Amino acid sequence: METHELAGIAGPLYALPYAEFVGARTAAAKEVGAGGSAGGDARALAAEVRSLPKPSVAAWAVNMLAAHSPATLQEVAELGTAMRAAQSALDAAALRNLAQDRRQLLSGAVKTAKALAAQQGRAISEAVATEVEETLRAATADPGAAAAVQSGCLLRTLSADGVDVVDLAGAVAVPGSQPVSGTRAGTVEGATDAGPVDVPRAERSDRAARSEAAGRKPPAEQPRLRAVGKARTTPTPSAVERARAALREAEESAAAADEEAGRAASDLAEAKTDTTRLADETRELRLRLDQAEAELKGARKRHELAAALARQSARAADRQRRKAVLARERVLRLGNTPEE
Repeated sequence: METHELAGIAGPLYALPYAEFVGARTAAAKEVGAGGSAGGDARALAAEVRSLPKPSVAAWAVNMLAAHSPATLQEVAELGTAMRAAQSALDAAALRNLAQDRRQLLSGAVKTAKALAAQQGRAISEAVATEVEETLRAATADPGAAAAVQSGCLLRTLSADGVDVVDLAGAVAVPGSQPVSGTRAGTVEGATDAGPVDVPRAERSDRAARSEAAGRKPPAEQPRLRAVGKARTTPTPSAVERARAALREAEESAAAADEEAGRAASDLAEAKTDTTRLADETRELRLRLDQAEAELKGARKRHELAAALARQSARAADRQRRKAVLARERVLRLGNTPEE
């Protein structure tokens, strides 16, 4: 079974209203299993269809943009390309302007997603709207994430930290799938029954001008769904000069850091010397303490022995005193007796 067959079935399913997905998936699997001429392949394809995951509400809202307002997601992807080009060129002013454009673009895209979701019978909460915005922000940071949101088969929200590429594992139901567009490119569905509402041309022109000033060129084709790094751009002479200035500043910072590290190393050596000295003194004091405790133990034993001898001597002296008293009394008695 080829992936494009599954993609051709999955695309319309993920463009449906949220509550209709499960029933439509079951019906599609039955139809594939019953109508295929190659029995084994048809059963396998039907099993693949039945296993298509239901997206989160936020991912479904992004899929609604892919199905009904693809121009919005295209503009998000192009803005991300311009921001990466400005970053590669170290053009801080362009980055600031593009960052402001991104805030406006994402705010408008979230409002459009809310309107589309309501139009499809499901209102989304502020928490879900925040997840939608985070996903669209990730699409400006990574081409693979931009392709994921434009696929129309997004399963979960995406996030970007500005350093690593966006994690796309399990993010898309069928990699390489294309959205089923409900409107023509360049228009956005509104929440009313009046139909598509054109994006203000002046707003699009302003963003396009700033994007072109940042060195962006429209992509020739939609990037494949993969995690990729920043696109390489040929630096202009001014960008080279800014890079050299940044290099000089980095070298100066490195020299200052080396000097600080030298001072820290000196402080460390001094602290190590003090630690060694104090450790030696501590060992010496512990030896003296051990000796003093041993001497104290001996002195206590001598004290106990002396106390025992003193008690014994006191008892002996007491006995001698009593004997002396008795002897004195006998002498007195004999002295008072008349001689015959």
